[in-house]
Amino acid sequence: MGHNQGPFFARLRSTHESQRDKRDSPDRPETPLITTIARIIRVSLKPGFRKSRTASLKDLAAIRKDLLLAFEDCTSLPAQRLRLKIENAKTPRELWMLRNDIYLLISQRHDQGIAAERINGLVKVFEGWLDPKQITYIK
Repeated sequence: MGHNQGPFFARLRSTHESQRDKRDSPDRPETPLITTIARIIRVSLKPGFRKSRTASLKDLAAIRKDLLLAFEDCTSLPAQRLRLKIENAKTPRELWMLRNDIYLLISQRHDQGIAAERINGLVKVFEGWLDPKQITYIK
């Protein structure tokens, strides 16, 4: 069969060629790229936007120390595993995410009131390392 297959195929072929011409046009802006760049600029210019600091090894060691002290009287196997997780965490955010595990260990060893008190005492350790909206107290 040749290229002359009727008006339907001719119209389909011409539509496809005009779409290809639009895609290959140098005048066509790259919309997704422009949108992404505009979003980055808008977010970075917002009041209150602050790039998070990078924690030094010394900073991480201080945070780890406070976390480990919060459940030092817990000696179970899960507590030992949690100590390894804390030692292997590389950012303050990773350490913050382990608070729930610490809370569970303390509440199993003591009660929820003591666990909440100890966890809430850790909040000051994370101030300046996380977005303030992420830092919450246990009630």
